[in-house]
Amino acid sequence: MKKVLVTGAGGFIGSNLVEALVLEGCEVTAFLHYNSRSDYGNLDFIDQTVIKNIRIVSGDIQDFMTIRKAVTGHDTVMHLAALIAIPYSYHAPESYVKTNVLGTLNVLQACLDEDVSMVIHTSTSETYGTAIYTPIDENHPLQGQSPYSASKIGADKIAESFYRSFDLPVATIRPFNTFGPGQSARAIIPTIISQALTTKDNTIHLGLLTPVRDLTFVKDTVQGFIDIGKKRNTIGRVVNIGSGAGITIGDLAGIIIAQINPEIRIKSDENRIRPEKSEVMELICNNRAASELLGWQPAYTLDSGLSETINFIKDHLDFYKPNIYNI
Repeated sequence: MKKVLVTGAGGFIGSNLVEALVLEGCEVTAFLHYNSRSDYGNLDFIDQTVIKNIRIVSGDIQDFMTIRKAVTGHDTVMHLAALIAIPYSYHAPESYVKTNVLGTLNVLQACLDEDVSMVIHTSTSETYGTAIYTPIDENHPLQGQSPYSASKIGADKIAESFYRSFDLPVATIRPFNTFGPGQSARAIIPTIISQALTTKDNTIHLGLLTPVRDLTFVKDTVQGFIDIGKKRNTIGRVVNIGSGAGITIGDLAGIIIAQINPEIRIKSDENRIRPEKSEVMELICNNRAASELLGWQPAYTLDSGLSETINFIKDHLDFYKPNIYNI
């Protein structure tokens, strides 16, 4: 793992991964979704001395020629580019298929054409749907409970097919709910924190409080990518990355509120509740494969990760719009 291309490098996990790879001594190319403002997304939050050591390429994974050129000359490709917001997938499902399925196909084909020695494809715990059993291991059935999760299942299966059909050395990493500094307000933890820091009436607005999530700090998730990139025993496999502990959204909100302002109350907002058959009620990771294959274990507790996240959001409140529902 010497020359690494990261797609989705301007995203939350991608930007943290780029920084960690540079610190590992890798030559890194950051592939960003093209915009006319030269906006680097979350790369603007990382150590700016690191930026000087990154090659930045802009484009769209829906364009095969663009991604083919970006892949050229790299031994490792870490593919994170995706449309990820679940609520928006109800409004624009076709966009999710084009980006997540066809875009992934383009990345895999480019890697095959360019003889890349390691491809890490990014999945999501949402592909499991509401747990049939917990903790969830990699053999758990996949359930498309939202257009987003269905598109990621499609992407995962395309990746699997390139391994089985063409011997492309691809491993699939399946992170559970990652959180940390730089995450957008469409995710639950920044939603709670940003509202709690700015509320005028000691009230925050949330959707359903009973779903259970397995929360992993972003630096632990990034370490999972790096561990997979350094080894070849995960090629052709899916590897869960998660803490192994579940917490309800209500209890999570209580912990955050206690750290910021115990007087805050939670108000249910119908607009934030997913369709009943679409809501994933329980996600708890079985991380045994990550432990046995990679020696991976989470280094951060929920409390330590939340403290770093709260401090970041305090310092970057202009990045958030707490008064609106971000889908």
